[in-house]
This record gives sequence, C-alpha cells and structure tokens, in this order.
Amino acid sequence: MDIITEQDQTPWYAIKLFTLQLKNVRGYFDTKELEYFVPMMYVDIEDKETHRIKHELRPVVSNLIFVKKTMAEKEMRKIVFDCPYKMAVIKKSRESIDYYEIPAKQMYEFQMMCNPEIEMRKYLSETEAKLKKGSPVLVKYGPLKGLTGKLVRSSKKYYLLKEVPGMAVMLKVSRWCCTPIE
Repeated sequence: MDIITEQDQTPWYAIKLFTLQLKNVRGYFDTKELEYFVPMMYVDIEDKETHRIKHELRPVVSNLIFVKKTMAEKEMRKIVFDCPYKMAVIKKSRESIDYYEIPAKQMYEFQMMCNPEIEMRKYLSETEAKLKKGSPVLVKYGPLKGLTGKLVRSSKKYYLLKEVPGMAVMLKVSRWCCTPIE
C-alpha cells in the first residue's frame, strides 16, 4: 500500500504469519481496507530457457507484514481471529496481551530505509540486530538526513541500523554525517 508521510502519527502493528501465503493475506487486508507494508527487495532470477537475468521485486521476509492501526485493538483482534490464514500480532512482552505498537516516526523511517531502489542495504533478524553494538545517532547530512538509528560497523563499513519488531534494516552511511543522540 502507500508509504506513510512524516506528519502521520498513527502507530503500526507487526504481524507474524504462520503461512507462506503472504499474497493472500495482503488480499484479505485489502478487503478489510487496512493499510499495510511489506518490505520488498529486488532479486536477480535467471530465466531457465533464455538464461537471461531479470530483476524481480520480492518480499524480504515471507512471514511478516506491518499493518497501520486504524481501529481499536479490540477490532483488530477480531480481524486477526477471523482471518482464514494463521497469524499473530507481536505483543509487548510474552506475559502481556497488549499488542506492541510501532510509533509512526519509527515506521516512517523504517519504510524509507526499506526502499528497494537503495543499494548498500542489509536486512537482519531481530536477534541479529540486538547483537549489534552501536551508538544512537541522528543523520545530519546527505540523502539520509533526519533519520535516526544506531550507528554500527560491519565488514569495515558503517551502517545506520533501524529496528522494528520482527526485523531490522541497515543502510550504509558515512559516520561523519552522524551526530550522537543523548
């Protein structure tokens, strides 16, 4: 669906799917008129007959979808429960029954960093991201100006790391463009 704007303050939910039918789940959310986001990336695929390489846009993770909170949590629970495909909204903690709400600003920055046109990007699992050591920073200059995240080092390069429940994305950045956040 559409990418959110920076002024939008509506939080998002991360939903884990227990099916590989992401396309059908997206169709289900379309019928419910819910706004969703699936991180996508280009994958090179060789045609078996012509041996030509084509670039195809595919989901980064086939079992994760982000849905905008446009209704009360109670209504969202009913939509998730009524869905013919098995799924679960990520919760605040194992003991909590409340859904984890991703702040709008964090989701906006995450969507910007997931743009499939951007190169020098890496996707990580939630646990891999937690293992990365780094400092919270604000990008002051360049094309990523205004984004916040954790400045981490990987393969002798610096990256801006942005985490959301279920996954994380890293974009190459010059450390000289970043200033620490207290």
